[in-house]
Amino acid sequence: MVPHLVTALTGPINELEQRVLESMPAIERWFRLEWMEHTPPFYSSVDLRNAGFKLAPVDTNLYPGGWNNLTPEMLPLAVQAAMAAIEKICPEAKNLLLIPENHTRNTFYLSNVVQLQRIFTQAGLNVRLGTLNPEITEPTTVSLPNGETVLLEPLERTPRRLGLKNFDPCTILANNDLSAGTPAILENLHEQYLLPPLHAGWSVRRKSKHFEAYEEVAKRFAKLLGMDPWLINPMFERCGEVNFADGTGMDCLRTNVESLLLKIKRKYKEYGINEKPFVVVKADNGTYGMGIMTVRDVSDLDVLNRKARNKMGVIKDGQGVSEVIIQEGVLTNERINDAVAEPVVYMLDRYVVGGFYRVHAERGVDENLNAPGASFVPLAFDQSSYMAQLGAQPGASSPNRFYMYGVIGRLAMLAAAYELEATDPNAEVYD
Repeated sequence: MVPHLVTALTGPINELEQRVLESMPAIERWFRLEWMEHTPPFYSSVDLRNAGFKLAPVDTNLYPGGWNNLTPEMLPLAVQAAMAAIEKICPEAKNLLLIPENHTRNTFYLSNVVQLQRIFTQAGLNVRLGTLNPEITEPTTVSLPNGETVLLEPLERTPRRLGLKNFDPCTILANNDLSAGTPAILENLHEQYLLPPLHAGWSVRRKSKHFEAYEEVAKRFAKLLGMDPWLINPMFERCGEVNFADGTGMDCLRTNVESLLLKIKRKYKEYGINEKPFVVVKADNGTYGMGIMTVRDVSDLDVLNRKARNKMGVIKDGQGVSEVIIQEGVLTNERINDAVAEPVVYMLDRYVVGGFYRVHAERGVDENLNAPGASFVPLAFDQSSYMAQLGAQPGASSPNRFYMYGVIGRLAMLAAAYELEATDPNAEVYD
């Protein structure tokens, strides 16, 4: 199913699509050269927003948790990408330890873990699940609504290695975003590959760092295509010390919201866009759609009620919010059955392997869709014949739209590679 765009301003996006398709050989070569210099994240997912006049990533997740939303048709791509990734990291790998989130009661999340287990098993690995949950002290089987089961086992640590009872892995893959901090059990593992690295966890990582890297990538890509980088890049600002509960740091927030709204207004005027600008204030770290609010006018910040303040003050695992990113709001003008939709692109190593539309019938075009009540519809490239159609009219071909999504998703993935290199505490420095 291909969502329809409900906006009169499809011109810029059709022009972008045409430019991307015409430049396909140059784009693919550019990516190929970039991956010779930089290491892609092991896996990632990117939330995109298509406004009709602008297509941009709004979030990049390095511990993607929705693999169960990929259709069976997408799995061969994922398995092949997993094989390529493992070959690169540890060609002799036999055992893979997968560390999930502690959500033992969230069967939807555990279905995602089962899917990951399936992908890596088919890539030629023995996959077992080791949990950080202190409540699990012996092997525990959790039954899922679809009849599948998940076996969670307590981790066992020796001075230099991490594994399970009678299971010594070469590689450890975390599907736990470490929002609550870096557990001591994962530190100082010098003999095993830990993916992603510890500094990719949300206790260390910052969205502002990611979008700083993305801005650089977008400028270079836009130069390659001869276009305005704003068409693919959400502008942003940052505030480092905000306390929503007691109101401290709100001056910084007001100033930056006002400044960014003004910048967006100027861009809208330049492109003849008749929409009301808005910004999205988010916790600079964290995920799960928590600690997010839409601001349409700076005066909105003066009338935040207690509920809104409390909601902004805490994110996943009860972590407090003191740093925020103020991001240019990008409308989503795509609809599925009249419900607002946004594409999410999934990648393994440097390959796009699939994705889905996040759909929310009760949310507006300028609101966060990652919220209770969201549903998921597979992207149209669940079919094997998703190759771009070079002669098709812009805006008319679903494979072309999804190729474009894949390009923007890979730009965000490349930005994540830049970001992880820049924030690596153990990076080698050459004078």
